[in-house]
Amino acid sequence: MSAAKIALVTGAGTGIGRATARALAADGWSVILAGRRIDPLEAVAAEIVDMNQAPRPMVHSADVAREADVDALFAAIDRDHGRIDLLFNNAGLGLTSATIDEIDPSEWRQIVDVNLTGAFLCARAAFARMRHQSPQGGRIINNGSVSAHAPRPGSAPYTATKHAMTGLTKTIALDGRPYAIACGQIDTGNASTPITQQIERGVPQADGRIAAEPVIDAEIVGRTVAHMAGLPLEANIPFMTVMATTMPFLGRG
Repeated sequence: MSAAKIALVTGAGTGIGRATARALAADGWSVILAGRRIDPLEAVAAEIVDMNQAPRPMVHSADVAREADVDALFAAIDRDHGRIDLLFNNAGLGLTSATIDEIDPSEWRQIVDVNLTGAFLCARAAFARMRHQSPQGGRIINNGSVSAHAPRPGSAPYTATKHAMTGLTKTIALDGRPYAIACGQIDTGNASTPITQQIERGVPQADGRIAAEPVIDAEIVGRTVAHMAGLPLEANIPFMTVMATTMPFLGRG
């Protein structure tokens, strides 16, 4: 087994997941890369090897919305590492802007399944191991969003899951106290990733306008998550917001 601390990043093939995996590896974590598509994960693994001259990270294809996939992922972690010290619950889906009457129930279920149920399944599995492993404990960091605080127009499924993520984070943090399990949440505003490209081109605003918004490099978010992860377990950042300084979030736009 590796002497390095073991970190699992879901949705690790692109965007914030990729940036966080790279940042954790740079800090000396042994990183496990999970996601639905294997090719992007393999590319990130190769980047980490080239960047750190480190052993190749474990790569595992998994759909976090499927309980069987999550079980298989954690069984592989048990086999190869024997413990887990950090889970970054990052996998998620967005939705093209639509008012609630225009959203098909199947789209709602898909987003809830990945963003919320997937986070629950991974946290459940990680918590169980952190509770019973020796030495006991670990850290779970959930990827929220500024949408956990304020919605965009036409974002009912995504916003609902991110508000729910806040409740999940608080409950895990409370339940984890007796077992040295810390839980926090990173709320990001406008990181530049493949699923946020439209933000730079123009998105609906609360006053009905379509306007482009500033973004930040996903690497900034990755470094912020790595900072949260690097704290000793007796300290926790329950909620951290990192955002483009001039994005229309605080105040009235």
